[in-house]
Amino acid sequence: MKHSEAFVKLVDEVRPHITETTPEKVLPRLQAGEKFHFVDVREDSEWEAGHAQGAIHIGRGVLERDVEGIILDKSDEVILYCGGGYRSALAAFNMQKMGYTNVVSMDGGIRRWRELAYPEEKPQHAKV
Repeated sequence: MKHSEAFVKLVDEVRPHITETTPEKVLPRLQAGEKFHFVDVREDSEWEAGHAQGAIHIGRGVLERDVEGIILDKSDEVILYCGGGYRSALAAFNMQKMGYTNVVSMDGGIRRWRELAYPEEKPQHAKV
């Protein structure tokens, strides 16, 4: 997806103020059972289509409103991802402004995760 110039500029402005990681660093930590919140901030429809195994979903549109009720300890490590790392960068910046002290954005997002053929899952829906 081609992002607008203003959007890219906004993300570029916040990147120096956040910490970023990569899927290559996240997967081994998940597999080792390390404790952190792995959060998909994409839209509901994107989450439903498939997401990184082990992730929870807090959509970008409701993150600031809902995160304090889900991730209670603001010192917990939180790794955020989206499609490519832009929305998660903005989300990390905002969470820091809300007092979260250990927030990381996964650069490359689910696109890179999929390029590497890392494990994914889809939500299980009750059959009617």
